[in-house]
Amino acid sequence: MKSPYIFTHKAPKEAGEKPAIFLLHGLGSNEQDLLQLVEELPFDCHIFSLRGPIEHPPGYAFYTFEEEGQPNQAIFDQVVQFTKLFIEEAIAEFALKQDELYVIGFNQGAAIAQALTVIMAETLRGAVALSGFTPQFVIDEYRKLPLSNVRMFIGHGEYDYVYPLAWSKASAAFFEEYGAHVTFKTYPDGHGVTPDELKDLMAWFA
Repeated sequence: MKSPYIFTHKAPKEAGEKPAIFLLHGLGSNEQDLLQLVEELPFDCHIFSLRGPIEHPPGYAFYTFEEEGQPNQAIFDQVVQFTKLFIEEAIAEFALKQDELYVIGFNQGAAIAQALTVIMAETLRGAVALSGFTPQFVIDEYRKLPLSNVRMFIGHGEYDYVYPLAWSKASAAFFEEYGAHVTFKTYPDGHGVTPDELKDLMAWFA
Protein backbone atom coordinates (compact mmCIF):
# COMPACT_ATOMS: atom_id res chain seq x y z
CA MET A 1 0.00 0.00 0.00
CA LYS A 2 1.34 3.44 -0.95
CA SER A 3 -1.13 5.25 1.29
CA PRO A 4 0.43 7.17 4.21
CA TYR A 5 -2.22 5.71 6.54
CA ILE A 6 -1.08 3.55 9.43
CA PHE A 7 -3.54 0.67 9.66
CA THR A 8 -4.18 -2.85 10.89
CA HIS A 9 -5.20 -5.47 8.35
CA LYS A 10 -6.85 -8.76 9.23
CA ALA A 11 -7.00 -11.12 6.29
CA PRO A 12 -9.93 -13.47 5.67
CA LYS A 13 -9.63 -17.10 6.75
CA GLU A 14 -9.97 -18.37 3.20
CA ALA A 15 -8.34 -17.20 -0.02
CA GLY A 16 -10.18 -15.70 -2.97
CA GLU A 17 -12.21 -12.59 -3.68
CA LYS A 18 -13.70 -11.46 -0.35
CA PRO A 19 -15.75 -8.59 1.09
CA ALA A 20 -14.01 -5.88 3.10
CA ILE A 21 -14.80 -3.66 6.05
CA PHE A 22 -12.98 -0.39 6.76
CA LEU A 23 -13.00 0.75 10.40
CA LEU A 24 -12.69 4.39 11.46
CA HIS A 25 -12.23 5.08 15.17
CA GLY A 26 -13.33 7.95 17.38
CA LEU A 27 -11.53 10.99 18.80
CA GLY A 28 -8.50 10.15 20.93
CA SER A 29 -8.55 6.46 20.08
CA ASN A 30 -6.60 4.29 17.64
CA GLU A 31 -6.81 1.55 15.03
CA GLN A 32 -7.24 -1.20 17.67
CA ASP A 33 -10.40 0.24 19.17
CA LEU A 34 -13.15 -0.94 16.82
CA LEU A 35 -11.78 -4.39 16.05
CA GLN A 36 -13.90 -5.79 18.89
CA LEU A 37 -17.04 -4.70 17.03
CA VAL A 38 -16.41 -7.08 14.15
CA GLU A 39 -15.26 -10.20 16.00
CA GLU A 40 -18.55 -12.00 15.29
CA LEU A 41 -19.26 -10.99 11.71
CA PRO A 42 -21.48 -13.50 9.89
CA PHE A 43 -19.14 -13.69 6.89
CA ASP A 44 -15.45 -14.04 6.07
CA CYS A 45 -13.81 -10.79 4.98
CA HIS A 46 -10.85 -8.44 4.99
CA ILE A 47 -10.79 -5.95 7.84
CA PHE A 48 -8.84 -2.70 7.53
CA SER A 49 -8.71 -0.55 10.65
CA LEU A 50 -7.25 2.90 9.99
CA ARG A 51 -5.45 5.16 12.44
CA GLY A 52 -6.48 8.81 12.31
CA PRO A 53 -3.61 10.91 10.90
CA ILE A 54 -3.67 13.58 13.62
CA GLU A 55 -2.21 13.07 17.10
CA HIS A 56 -4.79 13.66 19.84
CA PRO A 57 -3.61 12.17 23.16
CA PRO A 58 -4.10 9.52 24.31
CA GLY A 59 -4.64 8.50 20.67
CA TYR A 60 -5.44 10.04 17.32
CA ALA A 61 -8.08 12.00 15.40
CA PHE A 62 -9.31 12.18 11.82
CA TYR A 63 -9.87 15.95 11.87
CA THR A 64 -9.62 19.05 14.04
CA PHE A 65 -12.57 21.20 15.09
CA GLU A 66 -13.42 24.51 16.71
CA GLU A 67 -16.33 22.96 18.61
CA GLU A 68 -18.16 19.64 18.52
CA GLY A 69 -20.11 19.18 15.31
CA GLN A 70 -18.07 21.74 13.39
CA PRO A 71 -14.98 20.14 11.82
CA ASN A 72 -12.28 22.20 10.19
CA GLN A 73 -13.55 21.73 6.64
CA ALA A 74 -10.20 21.94 4.84
CA ILE A 75 -8.73 19.16 6.99
CA PHE A 76 -11.94 17.11 6.94
CA ASP A 77 -12.18 17.27 3.15
CA GLN A 78 -8.55 16.25 2.77
CA VAL A 79 -8.92 13.26 5.10
CA VAL A 80 -12.07 12.13 3.28
CA GLN A 81 -10.14 12.16 0.00
CA PHE A 82 -7.15 10.34 1.54
CA THR A 83 -9.51 7.68 2.91
CA LYS A 84 -11.26 7.32 -0.44
CA LEU A 85 -7.86 6.75 -2.09
CA PHE A 86 -6.95 4.19 0.58
CA ILE A 87 -10.14 2.21 -0.16
CA GLU A 88 -9.53 2.38 -3.90
CA GLU A 89 -5.94 1.24 -3.46
CA ALA A 90 -7.03 -1.64 -1.20
CA ILE A 91 -9.56 -2.77 -3.82
CA ALA A 92 -6.79 -3.12 -6.38
CA GLU A 93 -4.08 -4.57 -4.14
CA PHE A 94 -6.17 -7.12 -2.23
CA ALA A 95 -8.64 -8.13 -4.99
CA LEU A 96 -11.61 -7.16 -2.83
CA LYS A 97 -15.14 -8.14 -3.72
CA GLN A 98 -16.28 -4.79 -5.06
CA ASP A 99 -20.01 -5.23 -4.47
CA GLU A 100 -19.47 -5.95 -0.76
CA LEU A 101 -17.46 -3.09 0.69
CA TYR A 102 -18.45 -1.47 3.99
CA VAL A 103 -17.27 1.38 6.20
CA ILE A 104 -17.88 1.48 9.95
CA GLY A 105 -17.22 4.57 12.02
CA PHE A 106 -17.69 5.71 15.61
CA ASN A 107 -17.71 9.35 16.72
CA GLN A 108 -15.33 11.19 14.34
CA GLY A 109 -15.05 8.00 12.31
CA ALA A 110 -18.82 8.01 11.82
CA ALA A 111 -18.66 11.52 10.36
CA ILE A 112 -15.94 10.43 7.93
CA ALA A 113 -17.87 7.26 7.07
CA GLN A 114 -21.00 9.23 6.21
CA ALA A 115 -19.04 11.67 4.05
CA LEU A 116 -17.48 8.73 2.22
CA THR A 117 -20.93 7.29 1.63
CA VAL A 118 -21.97 10.51 -0.10
CA ILE A 119 -19.02 10.53 -2.51
CA MET A 120 -18.55 6.74 -2.90
CA ALA A 121 -22.14 5.59 -3.30
CA GLU A 122 -21.20 3.69 -6.45
CA THR A 123 -18.44 1.82 -4.61
CA LEU A 124 -19.76 1.13 -1.11
CA ARG A 125 -22.42 -1.47 -0.40
CA GLY A 126 -23.06 -0.21 3.10
CA ALA A 127 -22.05 2.14 5.89
CA VAL A 128 -22.36 2.04 9.65
CA ALA A 129 -22.40 5.26 11.69
CA LEU A 130 -22.31 4.83 15.46
CA SER A 131 -22.75 7.88 17.68
CA GLY A 132 -21.93 10.25 14.84
CA PHE A 133 -23.27 12.99 12.59
CA THR A 134 -23.07 14.33 9.05
CA PRO A 135 -21.31 17.74 8.92
CA GLN A 136 -23.50 20.47 7.48
CA PHE A 137 -21.00 21.32 4.74
CA VAL A 138 -21.17 17.70 3.54
CA ILE A 139 -24.95 18.04 3.25
CA ASP A 140 -24.73 21.44 1.55
CA GLU A 141 -21.65 21.17 -0.66
CA TYR A 142 -20.69 17.59 -1.47
CA ARG A 143 -21.76 16.24 -4.84
CA LYS A 144 -24.44 13.68 -4.08
CA LEU A 145 -24.65 10.45 -6.03
CA PRO A 146 -27.81 8.30 -6.04
CA LEU A 147 -27.80 6.21 -2.87
CA SER A 148 -30.43 3.64 -3.81
CA ASN A 149 -27.88 0.79 -3.71
CA VAL A 150 -26.48 1.77 -0.32
CA ARG A 151 -27.60 0.30 2.99
CA MET A 152 -26.88 2.12 6.22
CA PHE A 153 -27.03 1.32 9.91
CA ILE A 154 -27.15 4.41 12.10
CA GLY A 155 -27.10 3.88 15.86
CA HIS A 156 -27.08 6.43 18.66
CA GLY A 157 -27.42 6.69 22.43
CA GLU A 158 -30.56 8.42 23.70
CA TYR A 159 -28.52 10.15 26.43
CA ASP A 160 -25.52 11.10 24.34
CA TYR A 161 -24.31 14.48 25.54
CA VAL A 162 -21.23 14.51 23.29
CA TYR A 163 -23.11 14.25 19.98
CA PRO A 164 -26.83 14.93 20.58
CA LEU A 165 -29.33 12.38 19.30
CA ALA A 166 -30.86 15.07 17.07
CA TRP A 167 -27.67 15.12 14.98
CA SER A 168 -28.00 11.43 14.19
CA LYS A 169 -31.71 11.79 13.39
CA ALA A 170 -30.84 14.56 10.93
CA SER A 171 -28.24 12.30 9.28
CA ALA A 172 -30.75 9.47 8.89
CA ALA A 173 -33.27 11.86 7.31
CA PHE A 174 -30.64 13.21 4.93
CA PHE A 175 -29.62 9.77 3.67
CA GLU A 176 -33.22 8.61 3.38
CA GLU A 177 -33.97 11.68 1.25
CA TYR A 178 -31.31 10.58 -1.24
CA GLY A 179 -32.61 7.04 -1.43
CA ALA A 180 -30.38 5.05 0.94
CA HIS A 181 -31.91 2.10 2.80
CA VAL A 182 -31.47 3.32 6.38
CA THR A 183 -31.83 1.30 9.56
CA PHE A 184 -31.94 3.84 12.40
CA LYS A 185 -31.90 2.66 16.01
CA THR A 186 -31.50 4.35 19.37
CA TYR A 187 -30.38 2.86 22.67
CA PRO A 188 -30.76 3.84 26.36
CA ASP A 189 -27.11 4.80 26.63
CA GLY A 190 -24.72 7.72 26.37
CA HIS A 191 -21.82 8.04 23.94
CA GLY A 192 -20.92 4.42 23.37
CA VAL A 193 -21.90 1.09 21.84
CA THR A 194 -24.17 -1.18 23.87
CA PRO A 195 -24.39 -5.00 23.64
CA ASP A 196 -27.88 -4.61 22.14
CA GLU A 197 -26.53 -2.24 19.50
CA LEU A 198 -23.78 -4.69 18.60
CA LYS A 199 -26.33 -7.50 18.38
CA ASP A 200 -28.50 -5.39 16.06
CA LEU A 201 -25.46 -4.55 13.94
CA MET A 202 -24.55 -8.20 13.45
CA ALA A 203 -28.18 -8.95 12.53
CA TRP A 204 -28.06 -6.09 10.01
CA PHE A 205 -24.94 -7.56 8.41
CA ALA A 206 -26.54 -11.00 8.29
